[in-house]
Amino acid sequence: MTHTATPAPLKDLIVYSSEVKAALAENLPLVALESTIITHGMPFPRNVETARQVEADIRSEGAVPATIALMDGKIMVGLEDHDLDRLAQAEDVMKCSRADLTFALSTGRFGATTVAATMMAAHAAGLKVFATGGIGGVHKGAEESFDISADLDELGRTPVCVVSAGAKALLDIPKTLEVLETKGVPVIAYGTEELPAFWSRESGLAAPYTLNSAKEIGALLKMRERFSDHGGVLIANPVPEPSQIPRNEMTGYIDAAIHKAELENVRGKDVTPFVLGAILELTRGRSLETNIALVRNNARLAARIAAELV
Repeated sequence: MTHTATPAPLKDLIVYSSEVKAALAENLPLVALESTIITHGMPFPRNVETARQVEADIRSEGAVPATIALMDGKIMVGLEDHDLDRLAQAEDVMKCSRADLTFALSTGRFGATTVAATMMAAHAAGLKVFATGGIGGVHKGAEESFDISADLDELGRTPVCVVSAGAKALLDIPKTLEVLETKGVPVIAYGTEELPAFWSRESGLAAPYTLNSAKEIGALLKMRERFSDHGGVLIANPVPEPSQIPRNEMTGYIDAAIHKAELENVRGKDVTPFVLGAILELTRGRSLETNIALVRNNARLAARIAAELV
């Protein structure tokens, strides 16, 4: 299975790094990475160190990393070292989902891509596999706020395999699963019968499907590709056990952080970063270490899946 060609209207917008360009020419396995972990996840220089470590994890499995970001009016697919440093130290970087991507490009603003925007860019650039931490979804209280992440729509329409540790545990996970089912997105737990919940290996919810190897996931993706109107696939990969924060402990931190957001009247796109920041304080930094461990774990699995497709 070769990489797909870039659609003509976007060719002049996409800039491939030298490493990614060589990988495309040689049909090597490629893994897309988002850039919000660099700009909105942690301070400099920890953000650069983590980004480079995740890229190294992908290379260690025989694949090529392609970190995606918006810079100087272009979609960067893979970042050269100097571009990564520029992005990591930039100020006022936009956090871009589907609604923001073209705004950032047309104005030349720096943009860090979320799950939805990374899927869009990866598909346009011919990449089929994307590793992230956790997807967005249906927020608690969405029946009143209508706060539902664009990630779910993107998974329903864009044929990219997203390797995650499940939906972020601060969300309403049962409702998130319902929306994904409605949109025709297979949710596959990797090596477990229970759906993981980001920082925790357990959610209390049975996984819709389970597969136990990258080869099995690759076979599913090849079958999906035969249907031209099918969207994405979500792989839920549990965080390594030594790095997890157990579910019964994590629930208390999440509830306290959400309560704090409600008290301070935080709304819309500001909710997730606010709650994640509050959880970081409540866990005294443990949640960040768990986040890094699960992203690295997802990157390694994504690399093995990508290798099955070429």
